Amino acid sequence: MTSSPEHARLLRLATRASVAVASLLIVTKAIAWWLSGSVSMLAGLTDSLLDGMASFLNLLAVHYALRPADEDHRYGHGKAESLAGMAQALFIAVSAVLIAVQAIDRLKNPEPIGAPWIGIGVIVFSLLMTAALLALQHRVVKATGSNAVRADSLHYRSDLLLNGSILVALVLASFGWPQLDAWFGLGIAAYILWSAIQIARESFSVLMDQELPQEVSQNMLKLACSVPGVLGAHDLRTRISGNIWYVQLHLELPGELTLSVAHALSDRAAEAIEKAYPRAEVLVHADPQEVVKPRVTDH
Repeated sequence: MTSSPEHARLLRLATRASVAVASLLIVTKAIAWWLSGSVSMLAGLTDSLLDGMASFLNLLAVHYALRPADEDHRYGHGKAESLAGMAQALFIAVSAVLIAVQAIDRLKNPEPIGAPWIGIGVIVFSLLMTAALLALQHRVVKATGSNAVRADSLHYRSDLLLNGSILVALVLASFGWPQLDAWFGLGIAAYILWSAIQIARESFSVLMDQELPQEVSQNMLKLACSVPGVLGAHDLRTRISGNIWYVQLHLELPGELTLSVAHALSDRAAEAIEKAYPRAEVLVHADPQEVVKPRVTDH
């Protein structure tokens, strides 16, 4: 993981670049839609409008999530990212419905597409700008491990597919198949709705303190038990807040150990987990072995 100031700088760079790219694409696609009347282009414009809102919400959420813990938020402000994700999912779902309604109306009342080659040029420009943004986001995710930027990156990666389908629709329309534009619009609406559901599910799981994957929890228990002097580990609990994994577990230690030795072993167990998972913040409770109750093995 990068140092805190560098971590914050990269996150702010990625979120600001995302807002800038979305704003530029909104303007260019609006002009292309106005000239062509394409439903697929309208879908692309709507998607870019929502990208802009989502990226702006993400910028605000990351800015808030980077604030240090305070007396009212002892676990920090990381869940602001997930709250923003729920809002994004709502915006995206509404847009999918609007695009579908427009596409169905165009199927019932077909109209010729004007200036298709202008739309084609705009989409090619959109693809290039999106690819450049994805390259930056990939670098930031690799350096920081940020969930917020990773989610934004996945969203823009899906935009490559969306813009590619719009490009195909406009090319086909220019060769005499304009009705396919509306069918592509319906397909895009379905894809956007599916994306909204995925974003909502991921955000909801974080807000509800869903556990980390079972294989991760199992490996954390193994790492704790690998520390010499540790007899066992149990009651491991995990949750996610922003970019941090909060981990709690109990260590089984010989009852005759001094408090200083028990504390040192607890620190080593926590360090073993944090070394393997740099995003983890581990809290360990030491139990004398003779007072540990029989239990079913934890996940």
